[in-house]
Amino acid sequence: MIAQLSFSGLDWLPILLGVGVAYIVFGIAGFGTALVAGPVLIHFMPLSRIIPLLVLLDFVAAFGNLLPSRRDVVRSELLRLLPFMAIGCTFGVVFLLQLKSDLLLLLMGVFVTAYALYGLAVKVRPANLSGFWAVPMGTAGGLFGALFGSGGFLYALYLSARLQAKEQVRATQSALISCSTVVRLTLFLIAGVYADQSLLLLAACLLPVMFVGLWVGRRLTHRLSREAFVRLVTWLVLASGLALIGRYLSA
Repeated sequence: MIAQLSFSGLDWLPILLGVGVAYIVFGIAGFGTALVAGPVLIHFMPLSRIIPLLVLLDFVAAFGNLLPSRRDVVRSELLRLLPFMAIGCTFGVVFLLQLKSDLLLLLMGVFVTAYALYGLAVKVRPANLSGFWAVPMGTAGGLFGALFGSGGFLYALYLSARLQAKEQVRATQSALISCSTVVRLTLFLIAGVYADQSLLLLAACLLPVMFVGLWVGRRLTHRLSREAFVRLVTWLVLASGLALIGRYLSA
């Protein structure tokens, strides 16, 4: 069955490593799979294939994170963000399936680089935000989630400024990402993306790596400062984003 996938033996190594590291990050931070895996996978497949692939994996991973902490979910914040997230997801899927692959390559490079620079530059996050911010944060999070596979950092920023308890932030964020994956999964199903059996096969092949990454990430949360690890990953993401921009410019 694996022979149906058009990857050489050497191709599998960076693919597996990229996905594994991405889900270590997910296990620690609760988001960021596309920011880490995307710049690696884009060397082997178009972005319009990467995002639906990661949505399948995120669907499993997000619900795994949500189940143990579902009692800490703040439903009022969840319901405030969901409608705008769904709107953003819809636009993101349309853009993803309509834009040219080379333009998406550049856009992803710019997005990833901008996010990394923001993460490295901003030391102090807002202490409090009005509920009105659910409109732009939810919409942009849904848009970036569908288009680039990662809008979770916007949800984290919003929730961290709205909720006091870290457990509530993490649980509500996991619920949002779970809902986001359901919305994106449904939209991709409607668009016929998952009619491609090789995509489903690839997702199945990557599931074991995803589970290992999640397990490692959850164990690391007890041994390593989350902030230090996320900062290290942010530097790696910055390098990946700059590499994508360089690849576009040299094409």
